[in-house]
Amino acid sequence: MRRRNLYLLILVVPLVVLLALGALPSLIGGGDVYYVVATEVDLEDGEPPTENVTETIDAANLSANRFPYTTAALEDGRSDAYEEGRFGFESAFTHTPFDEFSEFEAWNSAATDPEGDVAYVERNGTYYRLEITPASDVDT
Repeated sequence: MRRRNLYLLILVVPLVVLLALGALPSLIGGGDVYYVVATEVDLEDGEPPTENVTETIDAANLSANRFPYTTAALEDGRSDAYEEGRFGFESAFTHTPFDEFSEFEAWNSAATDPEGDVAYVERNGTYYRLEITPASDVDT
């Protein structure tokens, strides 16, 4: 009976620690704050007005559950704030706007500018430039 309790304890303690690590970063905060900002743009000769960007991503393929920062920016012009955390620790356990832009680059690198954290998206015939922007550059 004691041995069974020991095995149970060995299984439960790491599980509780891992769950705490998943919840803790979102409670810590204190790091840099970022937003995804959507700006309506006009295409130049059918292409986005950024060098090395020749295509757009169709927003109809974006789910609000999978791309919460992007869809919020397309709806309101700016997403909810993402707070990086003091030591970058939070990004290992939570969804970030940087994750979304990495996925855009994987889907269609011709629609992104990874150096500037920029992606171009088309939604209902309107084209948007999405950019990950520090809070200091955003009017709140």
